[in-house]
Amino acid sequence: MGRLDNKVAIITGGAGGIGLQAGRLFAQEGAKVLLVDLHEDALKEAVQTIGSDAVRYCAADVTQPDQTQRYIQAAVEQFGGIDILLANAGIEGEVKPITDYTIDTFDQVMAVNVRGVWLGLKYAAPEIARRGGGSIVITSSVAGVRGAAGVSAYIASKHAVIGLMRTAALEMAAKKIRVNTVNPAPVDTRMMRSLEKGFEPDDPGRAKEMVSAMVPLQRYADPVEVARIMLFLASDESSYCSGGVYMVDGGMTART
Repeated sequence: MGRLDNKVAIITGGAGGIGLQAGRLFAQEGAKVLLVDLHEDALKEAVQTIGSDAVRYCAADVTQPDQTQRYIQAAVEQFGGIDILLANAGIEGEVKPITDYTIDTFDQVMAVNVRGVWLGLKYAAPEIARRGGGSIVITSSVAGVRGAAGVSAYIASKHAVIGLMRTAALEMAAKKIRVNTVNPAPVDTRMMRSLEKGFEPDDPGRAKEMVSAMVPLQRYADPVEVARIMLFLASDESSYCSGGVYMVDGGMTART
């Protein structure tokens, strides 16, 4: 028996590091999985990497209502409904002080990281309710509970999705839909390579050392370590968990 037997899961940001690992774990535990991301080639590669007939994909821009509705409908048509939404799509933006941060980049980060989550909640919830309830997991960050210089849009967006989660948890409880966030510390993915370059353009390796030193466990998370918490929250093992902020941060916020 798998922990997600007979469940249907949508994972946005499904071609990235955390989304890919979540897709693999969810499929291993019995779920039918629809990976959603912006680029079809990356999605095809992700599906091939996972290597399961239970995993399919839909290329979509999560910031657009019609494309959000399209990936929701794709899951319904291909798998018969939706039980789980992992709203994981996110971008990092620039590393610049607020006074130098470009307005276009700020708007883009907020669109993907916040509007994309809000649209997912809006359009997935009715389908999850039709199945008698389920779980929505939103990827926030350690950046959702503390500040950091140079990444104002990312910080703001990850704080914002915690607010969305808490509102959705209250609104959707009567429909038996649980809503939680997962808040990782730095994870060993493409996003952190980009941020390291932003913090230390001439020596990104030094940036990684400095960030790792801020984590009591003295290392970045592996994507699978984050995906395991997502699996727990997606499964019925977390049946009384809703409205929660689940830190996967190596002890980083214990210092705040």
